[in-house]
Amino acid sequence: MDLELNGKVAIVGGASKGLGRACSEVLAEEGVRVAMCARTASDLERAADEIRAATGGEIYTFAGDLDKEETIAELVSSTVSNFGQLDIMINNSGGPPQAYAKDSTEELWQVSANRSLFFFARMTREALPHLRAQGGGRIINILASTVYTPIPNLALSAATRMGVIGFMKNLADDIGQENILINNVCPGSIMSERMMENVEDRARTQGIPIEDALAQRAEQTALKRIGEPRELAYLVAFLASSRSSYITGTTMLVDGGLVRSVM
Repeated sequence: MDLELNGKVAIVGGASKGLGRACSEVLAEEGVRVAMCARTASDLERAADEIRAATGGEIYTFAGDLDKEETIAELVSSTVSNFGQLDIMINNSGGPPQAYAKDSTEELWQVSANRSLFFFARMTREALPHLRAQGGGRIINILASTVYTPIPNLALSAATRMGVIGFMKNLADDIGQENILINNVCPGSIMSERMMENVEDRARTQGIPIEDALAQRAEQTALKRIGEPRELAYLVAFLASSRSSYITGTTMLVDGGLVRSVM
């Protein structure tokens, strides 16, 4: 199926590693011109060079801290200056600090709200004028399975990302008639540095080897394995495409059956 993405322009946050990198690569394979952003310039340039070599894609890099409002504004404006347009915004951040609900400090709350709530609002706000100029576009938020089921040391992830879902559901109503579609994608047991942090915390808490904690995580899924970042990126590419033209305001899991909720 042709996703009709060739020549489109996308911004991908957190793009040097893990889910963001996989999204960048899959989009580039589909002919999307990708602006990759991450904090560490050396990691970002290495990832961009590897994606260029693998796909022949047109990649623009922007190193910066997306916790800062001014960096987000610069990212969007420089992407449009470089490519001349913006069609797709992939909102992916580093995630909030690990914390249990019982001992979440004021500082942790502030970092989490900035990184996992305000970030999504800021990225979206900066993108909207450019999507409107294109006559439509796509906004895809990478959240987490914590919005469906609690994970003990990710209480702040659940709290802040639930706020993103509420905000985006309202925004989907506001701009749907402008052909700007917004959806959320929630990874579960997908191999990434973020997931491994949680696995390592589980290993410490239970006093078991990391390999055993990872095996436990795999066993909790219906597929009995850990997912690969590209398995999430394929859904992101579909939602970014014209083929998703009647899907907006939704929240979708890519978790191998980890979450047992029926809703």
